[in-house]
Amino acid sequence: MTTRTIVCVGDSNTRGHYGVGYVPQLAARLHPHDLTVTGAGVNGDCSANVLQRIDAIIAQQPSAVVVLIGTNDLWSTLSEANARRMVRRKKLPAPPTLGRFQENLAAIAARLCAQTDASIALMSPPVLGQDIGSRAGHAGEQFSAAVEEVAAAHDVSYLALYERQREYLRESHAPTLPLPPGTLERYTSVLQHRILRRSYDSIGRSRGLVLTADFIHQNTRGAAMIAELIEGYVHRTVLARADEA
Repeated sequence: MTTRTIVCVGDSNTRGHYGVGYVPQLAARLHPHDLTVTGAGVNGDCSANVLQRIDAIIAQQPSAVVVLIGTNDLWSTLSEANARRMVRRKKLPAPPTLGRFQENLAAIAARLCAQTDASIALMSPPVLGQDIGSRAGHAGEQFSAAVEEVAAAHDVSYLALYERQREYLRESHAPTLPLPPGTLERYTSVLQHRILRRSYDSIGRSRGLVLTADFIHQNTRGAAMIAELIEGYVHRTVLARADEA
């Protein structure tokens, strides 16, 4: 029997080392359907980095690919210091911008469409911080619109994560907490988790956060939203085709 593989492509939210991972949740949800779920997440990756490693994803010849990228591109646009840090850390040829992100994502989608038979979905990035009226919130709207536009142009599916998390923040009356500058919260979160053995959910609650542990990386609720969106997509595509066969 041919193995059916779902590949989740992304950054640290897909890798799952700095917060609650959605890939294990998704694997558990899809286990009864004899599907293999693979995480292809690299910490700190921008869209340019994913494009550079797209050959390895194509080589897996997956049944479905879900691309969740953009958090680091977006974060880089919030300040010159962020952009410099990202260029240096990830050896980027140029600082990330909304335009470059959209071009890279379009190239990723084009390669996947041309060189695989996979069902392909592009997911909007998660909300950064907990203030949808902030600069990070407005950038999230722009990056999500870019993802949706690329998905439409390449006739692939669009999974609206940003929109779902935005509505959850509104409906849950979560405290308004803007994304802090720098990376202090990220590193202190990891230290508390690894040294003090605190859960990422507990760390997030202590900060008043309802979807993340550190304003960027997901808690159990945030990860579940991603897993649910992908699970529904897999049922509509890979599993629906199997039922028709």
